[in-house]
Amino acid sequence: MTSANPLSAARPPSLWVLGSVLAFGPFLLFLDSFARAPWPDQFVLGLITLAVLWLTARWVAPEDRKIVWLCAIVATGFEVLGSQVWGGYRYRFGAIPFFVPFGHGLIYVFGLTLASTDLIRRHERPFTLGILAVATIWTLAGLTVLPALTGRYDVHGLVWLPLFAYVLLRSPRRAFFAALFIATSDVELFGTWFHCWTWLAHTPALHVTSGNPPSAIAGGYAIIDGTVLLAAQFLRGMRRAATC
Repeated sequence: MTSANPLSAARPPSLWVLGSVLAFGPFLLFLDSFARAPWPDQFVLGLITLAVLWLTARWVAPEDRKIVWLCAIVATGFEVLGSQVWGGYRYRFGAIPFFVPFGHGLIYVFGLTLASTDLIRRHERPFTLGILAVATIWTLAGLTVLPALTGRYDVHGLVWLPLFAYVLLRSPRRAFFAALFIATSDVELFGTWFHCWTWLAHTPALHVTSGNPPSAIAGGYAIIDGTVLLAAQFLRGMRRAATC
């Protein structure tokens, strides 16, 4: 049975896992900035990311481990919608790099691991409120002081802020989402800095200006996470039906 609460963990969370995930993302994206083609360059990076995900996923509970791999699948679907269909951002070679699905899994591992630490359990409210404050300041800066440096007004980030604020204030998984903000911001900032992908200055359909990256884009993980849990529930139902 899949855990509905990401705070469960079979083994004590490790600083090694948290540090490895945060450091691996920028390192991977730095290497990707030198890739000359999806094959074999990005394929090799994908195999490395797969190996890192397999190693770090061993530190979460078995039921949550299934969620991690399911996230890699579900998030890929959202990647297709976001980059290939909607076109709100574009990868350097156009296609979704092979390492991206496993990168989403690593972000999930980070969220599960950090949210289950004793420190975050004891100080969940100040932690989540602190992350919300950072996201809000970033969003406001994207509309005031940052445009002078970036040349972009980040209205797109403001669009995501209400959803992100809601899950941080109301969801029982608030610490998990706050942790996801750290990991998501880590890869978004380095990914755009190294030009691995670029957010369009004006978003399709919404027709609002966007930062590169948008400030509160981590709020999108609330939708991904909800879809992951629905998919897990559907698969459990299928397994039960098959055993009847």
